[in-house]
Amino acid sequence: MNDPHIHVEGGKLHSRAVERNLLASVFGLVGNLPASVTTACGVQVPFAMTSAEPGVVTCLPCRKNAAERHRRFADQVADLGAGPSSPFTGMEATDAAAAHRDLARRFDDPP
Repeated sequence: MNDPHIHVEGGKLHSRAVERNLLASVFGLVGNLPASVTTACGVQVPFAMTSAEPGVVTCLPCRKNAAERHRRFADQVADLGAGPSSPFTGMEATDAAAAHRDLARRFDDPP
């Protein structure tokens, strides 16, 4: 498959690269990233063709999916608080919710 688009990794809001960098900074361990992943739009692409940054993602279904996931998560954070597993740990829940709403807005904007 010769797909020129940059996608969003399916499943989680934060990417495996973020988890890998966290492990590397805390424990000095560096795990291998997968060769390919399933995207939010359901296709299998090389991991290098994914991003969590709205300004980079060019696949429109992935952008729509990511915007919706960030909106849902913002609502959950606002209701429950940021919690220890949030990438915005240490922020007030309202700030974390606002950050996710901002990401959702940026994914809604055209690439």
